[in-house]
Amino acid sequence: MTTRIEIIEPLQAREIADISDIRKLADWLDTRFVIPGTNLRFGLDSVIGLVPGVGDGVTALMSLYIMHRARELGAPPLLLARMGGNVVLDTLLGAVPLLGDVFDFAFRSNTRNVRLLLRHLEEQGRVVR
Repeated sequence: MTTRIEIIEPLQAREIADISDIRKLADWLDTRFVIPGTNLRFGLDSVIGLVPGVGDGVTALMSLYIMHRARELGAPPLLLARMGGNVVLDTLLGAVPLLGDVFDFAFRSNTRNVRLLLRHLEEQGRVVR
């Protein structure tokens, strides 16, 4: 019987830059702007999603880019599947007129996905928040 030993390396400068990039993209997509006089935040996902037909497709591509970068950072298949589920849910429900816009405003799939990735990296001892 052999025991498999996995060696986890700390993040390199390039990986830290990648994480910073996808965090910024998630912020722009989900929470970049504030409705004046409130604490309600929204991002480009909500705005671009208002464009019928193509808006939700464009933001889905940006969300898939975040998943691609997560895969490059070593996200396992199960985590990528969970992230993909968030993107699919956001895209499908986001396409429903009016209800989808409210859903986009509240669900914030990109922020969720970055949090999932950071939690995974933290559990592996590769990143500290």
